Amino acid sequence: MPIQLSVPARINLLGNPSDGNEGAHATISAAVDLRAYALIDSHEKYILEFTEGEFPPIEFEPSELPLPYSGRTDLLNASINRLFTTSPEFQSKIFTRGFHLRVSSDVPRQSGLGGSSLFVLLTLAAMRDFYQLDRRVHNDYFLSELAQRIEEQELGITCGYADRYVPLFGGLAYIDYHGKLEHKSIGEEPYAAYEPLDHVVESLPLVGVVTGVKHESGDVHSRMRPLYLDQYTQWQHKGGDQPPMVSFMQAAWECAWRGKIALLEGDLPRFGQLMDENHRLVDEMMRYCGFEDGAGWANNLFIQVAKENGALGAKLTGAGGGGSVFALVNPGEEDKLIAAWQKAAIANNLGDAQMIKFSISPLGLIVDHK
Repeated sequence: MPIQLSVPARINLLGNPSDGNEGAHATISAAVDLRAYALIDSHEKYILEFTEGEFPPIEFEPSELPLPYSGRTDLLNASINRLFTTSPEFQSKIFTRGFHLRVSSDVPRQSGLGGSSLFVLLTLAAMRDFYQLDRRVHNDYFLSELAQRIEEQELGITCGYADRYVPLFGGLAYIDYHGKLEHKSIGEEPYAAYEPLDHVVESLPLVGVVTGVKHESGDVHSRMRPLYLDQYTQWQHKGGDQPPMVSFMQAAWECAWRGKIALLEGDLPRFGQLMDENHRLVDEMMRYCGFEDGAGWANNLFIQVAKENGALGAKLTGAGGGGSVFALVNPGEEDKLIAAWQKAAIANNLGDAQMIKFSISPLGLIVDHK
């Protein structure tokens, strides 16, 4: 019987990019109602396929593992490779029957919504269900951690943890990354602590814009994280005042924990102010790291337009440089901001920009056995 799976995209409301650079603080993140999909069925061969795009399916035999990386289906290849070397159960069961795995997505590419990670998570979850792997061992925390290692260690993409946890767990959450600074092997550092906040928030009127300026989050994190680690290590050894990157990350984390308090108290204007502060920090930090346009000229443009049109707060989601921004508005003012953004997009030759009304998805991974 075929198995259909889906996972939602994510936005980082507060605290980012401390999950990818500092790795020991926290974010407030949310799953949103844009999804990626997978369909897996029994087959006489082993086939991996993106159902959209120019790349043809690839076929392989388990005896050929590890699969080479050629840029076509690397996210899927790397997921199979790493699970094969990590899980003795999968290593034995993959030889028992073939499969055809198809993946697709409604999430715009390179939009800063965690889109690439969704394919890794879908592949891991599909293998877990298709081969009926032990869920005590292959639990959602383990899959989230494994997804981060797949992207960082298999594919060389510098990344954090939010994009790998939120799509599986879903909802709105305060995610604590304490003890995850060094990105150690699974089991040698704590799992992230995922604290749901859905029950304290009736609604968050969020409007987003995918700017149309594509980016690779790893290109941003790969410049930030080494600089952070270098300054952090020297500071730990020598003491003295906090160096700039440590201060930036500390302040980003403060936005997250103060934002949690604001949500608990139902203080959305305060939450919006913290979004503004978080974005200011990211913009300043990116300029410090050598990015001429800071958080990105298009991101800053749409955020400025949001503020001029009454948004309670606005910031980027993801690594910056391109991708997406979102704004928290007063209920009923979503369409007003969308109209202002559309006008700004036309005036600034951003015809590919897409405006979205974000709704928080309470469900993360959904698995349907047809």
